[in-house]
Amino acid sequence: MFFMKITTIKYVRNKCNTFFWTIYNKIRLRYFWKIEIGKDSSFNGILCIWKNSKSQITIGNGCMFISNANTRNLVGINRKCILNTQRPGSKIIIGNNTGLSGTVISSAISVEIGNNVKCGANTQIMDSDWHPEDPRSGTPKSIIIHNNVWLGLNVVVLKGVTIGENTVIGANSVVTKSIPANVLAAGNPCKVIKPLNIENR
Repeated sequence: MFFMKITTIKYVRNKCNTFFWTIYNKIRLRYFWKIEIGKDSSFNGILCIWKNSKSQITIGNGCMFISNANTRNLVGINRKCILNTQRPGSKIIIGNNTGLSGTVISSAISVEIGNNVKCGANTQIMDSDWHPEDPRSGTPKSIIIHNNVWLGLNVVVLKGVTIGENTVIGANSVVTKSIPANVLAAGNPCKVIKPLNIENR
């Protein structure tokens, strides 16, 4: 009985946190940062934003951003969600029903994420090497993550990568090259391990 009461309290607290942070973030994003947000998207914790005034960030319907470690996501979130457009013309487009947990998305050119994508805890998606003043830093290249992709815990997706629909990327992988649709891939660098039979999943 005691355990059930504690569980109920945590559930109610989480719902209240989500309600508060959703209102707070939507006001910030729409009226301060001029970011398009679809219907029914929700937030738990603050979404960190740095947006170039001449860039674009679009968030679809039914997305969820978890930036608070004290949530029902017990895998271990170690930072807030961050969206960053580095320069004029940069864009971040997030499709419908996509979930992000402590995820960092940084765009110098373009990062496009499809519908029903799962971004596991502490994932990073970056289309540049940062530090453009350093001659060792290469040219930014766009990233496309297609529908129904699942990025596991701590996955890093680097510039120029396309990930095909339905593909699963294993935990702690570093994706340096494009991965086809309907496969399980993992490793550093990330490589295809086996095809997935999507009909039987």
